[in-house]
Amino acid sequence: MGEPAHPASVTVAASGLTAAEVAERVGRGQVNDVPVRSSRSMAEIVRANVFTRFNAIIGVLWLIMLFVAPIQDSLFGFVIIANTGIGIVQEWRAKKTLDSLAVIGEARPRVRRDGASAEVATSGIVLDDLIEIGPGDKAVVDGVCVEADGLEIDESLLTGEADPVVKRPGDRVLSGSFVVAGGGAFQATKVGREAYAAQLAEEASRFTLVHSELRSGISTILKYVTWMMVPAATGLIITQIAVKQNALDDSIARTVGGIVPMVPEGLVLLTSVAFAIGVVRLGRKQCLVQELPAIEGLARVDTVCLDKTGTLTEGGMDVTGLRPLGGHDEGHVRTVLGALGTSDPRPNASLQAVIDAYPDGRGWRATGALPFSSARKYSGATFGEGDAGGGTWLLGAPDVLLPAGDPALAETDRLNEQGLRVLLLARAGRGLDDPDVAKGAEPAALVVLEQRLRPDAADTLRYFAEQNVHAKVISGDNAVSVGAVAGKLGLAGTTVDARELPRDRDAMAGAIDAATVFGRVTPRQKRDMVGALQSRGHTVAMTGDGVNDVLALKDADIGVAMGSGSEATRAVAQIVLLDNSFAALPSVVAEGRRVIGNITRVATLFLVKTVYSVLLALLVVFSQVEYPFLPRHLTLLSTLTIGVPAFFLALAPNKERARPHFVRRVMRYAIPGGALAAAATFVTYLIARHHYTGAGSLNAETSAATLTLFLISLYVLAIVARPYTWWRLALVAAMGFAFLLVLVVPWLQEFFALRLVGMTMPWIAVGVAAVSAVALEFVWRWVDRRFPA
Repeated sequence: MGEPAHPASVTVAASGLTAAEVAERVGRGQVNDVPVRSSRSMAEIVRANVFTRFNAIIGVLWLIMLFVAPIQDSLFGFVIIANTGIGIVQEWRAKKTLDSLAVIGEARPRVRRDGASAEVATSGIVLDDLIEIGPGDKAVVDGVCVEADGLEIDESLLTGEADPVVKRPGDRVLSGSFVVAGGGAFQATKVGREAYAAQLAEEASRFTLVHSELRSGISTILKYVTWMMVPAATGLIITQIAVKQNALDDSIARTVGGIVPMVPEGLVLLTSVAFAIGVVRLGRKQCLVQELPAIEGLARVDTVCLDKTGTLTEGGMDVTGLRPLGGHDEGHVRTVLGALGTSDPRPNASLQAVIDAYPDGRGWRATGALPFSSARKYSGATFGEGDAGGGTWLLGAPDVLLPAGDPALAETDRLNEQGLRVLLLARAGRGLDDPDVAKGAEPAALVVLEQRLRPDAADTLRYFAEQNVHAKVISGDNAVSVGAVAGKLGLAGTTVDARELPRDRDAMAGAIDAATVFGRVTPRQKRDMVGALQSRGHTVAMTGDGVNDVLALKDADIGVAMGSGSEATRAVAQIVLLDNSFAALPSVVAEGRRVIGNITRVATLFLVKTVYSVLLALLVVFSQVEYPFLPRHLTLLSTLTIGVPAFFLALAPNKERARPHFVRRVMRYAIPGGALAAAATFVTYLIARHHYTGAGSLNAETSAATLTLFLISLYVLAIVARPYTWWRLALVAAMGFAFLLVLVVPWLQEFFALRLVGMTMPWIAVGVAAVSAVALEFVWRWVDRRFPA
């Protein structure tokens, strides 16, 4: 660390600030005004949805069309306005959901004022406040330690130093660090944006729609589309206005008609809408998505690491038995256990169960205490010699406190095999300040605890198994006991004591792959195990609620914390289950799979249109002919074969496991699909130009080409909609029926300038589309075999 402790700005009494002193600091603006976790502001939402590159292109073209062509050729502009409005409304709904959930999940530190301790909002802390901290609490401002009772703070998330730092009065406390053992109080010396981690926390906690494979893939695609658009649009403008010598208004309209469909304008919108609706759906299940890509990330997970306590089991425990050892009197043991309980002002779940079972010993006076930590696996206290049986006593893991081969371990193993948790009470011959205090400790009793299984845990584990997601139980408890608990929940596999795991990352990864349950895992090992799995190409999710899970949650691809978990755990996790229901995880996975799978589907629709639009423009440029379509034609086709179907398909259920390489998977369908559609449409157009001769035949030629392009686009939709359900078939049929109405209703014919002339050319158009559809089926099946996803 190397930096001196910062002295407090004033000396605050042990009772904390008075109400008058707090009011004075508030008046001076010395408050912790770091913005709380929040979604984007309404202004940012509007700006992000309105001011996009493609909206700018479409907007300029729309303004041109409003002046030079009938209103029906400007419909594409109104569609963009509607789409943008939908995007804004949906993200606003997501914002409201996130903000309301963030208030529920917000940390509320305990502050001592006027001699009383009370919870306040993080933003309610003022300079010089006296803040009380205990295991799992995060320091939300910088300060100087005033009181310390075995206080150990982990600063690794800030400094990279792995070992917890023992804090004594006068030592510096950094915001962003968290307590791993003991407790105490510190005085706030820097609040708001001056605090050490304030800027980092502000940036890290903001809701965002970026930094996901899906969105970065779409950005890559849009970059390629922009490159293709520039030469194609330039050539089209020159050809239509300069070469063909058409009427200026008609030339401009057909030029715009060629440029507009090149823009996959609805793709980004649908992605944002799908994500936003996902946030709202999960919010209804009390699931706070702190970083939006977590929805997508959890859907890509193939390994989920579960902490047993608080995840598979509920937080509370019950003492079910006491087994004195070595002739110790049971009554005396009960008193010692009660005294150990009263010596710790912040007991964990195990010690709380002991306190509830043995309330005796309140008269004993503790002269020293060693709080429990996950690294030590035991706690302890020293009592005055005036107390009968005083001295130093330890309570913790039998296999840590006892040497191998001790007779008490055989009884411990038998109890662990039943899924019970066992603690050893031992009398130490050394002082608590001795690093080898446990060495040679005399066993006095075994305390048997029963853990309460979560009623939803078995069903959730079964869901992961059905979805080919490997579950790994990683716990600090005894391996045999953890294995028994996992067995009760139906999780089969090998059980390993983490102390026997190899240190080499590759060897460790192999051992973790082969086993299912791991016990006696230290916090640092949890982190190493996550890294080892990631080195094997696994996408890892980590769940937990305790302070010992923080480092692993931070390093995992997706961290999932329980709402009742420690403040530090909730702060680093991407997803917080506010109602502590492990059963919500399948909903998050399903939501992510729905988003990824459906956006992949609809992206194919949008990009097929982009590819055939660019190729049609190039074919027109090289052939020196009029562009076959007006904007109204392609607006109609886009609405019926992409816009309306994509909205339904993007929000439909989808359980398909998320796969990587989004861009490759989409383009391997879009390029051949778009190429076939462009070729078939242009062939029909050229045949129609030859078939229809004379002035005024352009509308007939356009109508034949539109029929071919619609039928191929409808077939692309039919392929993308697989596997079929009744509503998907109805969707495809409804789009076909809507186009048929345009062809047969006179005023719609006139509005869209579509009129099929004669019988020969329309049937030729149908025949070309049918041949192209068969070719498309074969090509896509070949692509599936030749370039599997």
